[in-house]
Amino acid sequence: MQLSVRPGRGCTVLGVSGELDMATSPQLREGLRRLIDGGDRQVVVDLAEVGFMDSSALGALVVTFKALRELDGRLSLAAVQPAVRSVLRVTSVDRAIQVYDTVQAAEADMPPTDDAAGR
Repeated sequence: MQLSVRPGRGCTVLGVSGELDMATSPQLREGLRRLIDGGDRQVVVDLAEVGFMDSSALGALVVTFKALRELDGRLSLAAVQPAVRSVLRVTSVDRAIQVYDTVQAAEADMPPTDDAAGR
């Protein structure tokens, strides 16, 4: 699994590629924690290159969602592949965390911030 970070429009975009499972979810959780610790408050997770997600990765996303919500921030998921979308739907996580078809759609739905990094 690999992570990449880039500034988005009104947010920070975390690109994820590879499988999200017990072996890689700690890396995902740490990457998201670093963003929050660095001051990012609006984060879009780009899942276009993720074909598999298990419950441990789902837990990392839910923990981050709650942490950002407590800071008046927001976590969104974008470009979710069908197998991952199914996991989100079955667990009802898609009812709590907003899921977008594209990163651009997620960026367009971000509330305005004081700076482009979503801080």
